[in-house]
Amino acid sequence: MRTYVAAFVFLLAGTAHAQDSMAGMDHSSMSHGMDMPAATPPPTDKAGDDPTPADPGGMDHSSMNHGAMDGMDMDHAHMDGMSMGPMQGGSAPADARNPDYSDGLHHGSMQAMDMNDAATRGTLMIDQLEAWSGRDSQGQRWEAEGWYGGDVDKLWIRTEGERTRGSLDEADVELLWSHAVSTFWDTQLGVRHDTGEGPARQWAAFGIKGLAPYWFELEATAYAGPSGRTAARFKASYELLFTQRLILEPELEFNAYGNADRARATGSGLSDAQLGLRLRYEFSRSFAPYVGVKITHDFGQTARFTRARGDRITDLQWVAGLRLWF
Repeated sequence: MRTYVAAFVFLLAGTAHAQDSMAGMDHSSMSHGMDMPAATPPPTDKAGDDPTPADPGGMDHSSMNHGAMDGMDMDHAHMDGMSMGPMQGGSAPADARNPDYSDGLHHGSMQAMDMNDAATRGTLMIDQLEAWSGRDSQGQRWEAEGWYGGDVDKLWIRTEGERTRGSLDEADVELLWSHAVSTFWDTQLGVRHDTGEGPARQWAAFGIKGLAPYWFELEATAYAGPSGRTAARFKASYELLFTQRLILEPELEFNAYGNADRARATGSGLSDAQLGLRLRYEFSRSFAPYVGVKITHDFGQTARFTRARGDRITDLQWVAGLRLWF
């Protein structure tokens, strides 16, 4: 134990002696007594060029007169007369930017595509132009709509009808003013005219049309006519895309009447329902042939009128036709 204590005391004494020796060293004499290797100048790109020292450690800071910088006049007012050249190397060419910001691009082939929010446009779509064949009869059917106007207000025309056994069974035409009330919904107000078998009927029409969540197209319209007649129609459709050209479209329609109309063979309450399923191939957006199937069913008093004519109240029909867009 005494041996370890003696060694520890000896070590402390040696450390203190070394610190005293370093304190007495003259560091100023080291700069002249030590031989410093000469700095090698860096290679030059061309003969005659001044070499640039690569080692800042070789600089003699003692030769710099820091006091001389105190006399420098850093008055920025003397810089006002200085002229700085253009940042881009000169003036821009005269045709660098067209006044209408088109960058020299001309109008494309699409018409009426100018940035004009108040522009009026129009379209006509024949959604169904088809022939059908049922269990006991055959016929033709059409359904079309078109509009003309702007983004908020449009004038709509709709028509649908059916021929059976070579004569017009039923048809209607609607003329409506449509007003956008939200991004996907329009209100519609106008008139409807019915023709076909029986006397013609006129109606005032009010409804709503738009795109519901999950891309369901909905249309609901209420009608009012003379002598207290009322009616309602509801339509829903959806487009299921197998590809960008092959599209399956289911469609559902209901019709209801407030009063019976024997002259036109329609009863009060829910009158009829139609469920269609059409598969079309779009060679283009404006030309698409299709095939499909449709089921029709009559209800209540309308079904009794249908039986009295000798027709089926439920009919399965095969359809084939064209979808055209102008």
